[in-house]
Amino acid sequence: MSVDDVVVLDVRGLEPPEPLLRTLEQLERLPAGATLVQVNELVPQFLLPQLRSRGYTWDTVEEGGAVRLFIRKES
Repeated sequence: MSVDDVVVLDVRGLEPPEPLLRTLEQLERLPAGATLVQVNELVPQFLLPQLRSRGYTWDTVEEGGAVRLFIRKES
């Protein structure tokens, strides 16, 4: 994976449902094979079922008071 294959979306400090909406909008524009990294304060529980139903997979990394979701389209 190269830097060109990664899009970072920082949604910390946004009020619901903005993080969810912005993430789904960004995923629609995500190039094939790329990874969207959503940076948030908490694990976005309402987003996860939306990702699953749209065929995305994700890994969650929690560190330093931030949660990073690495979101990819299933192949």
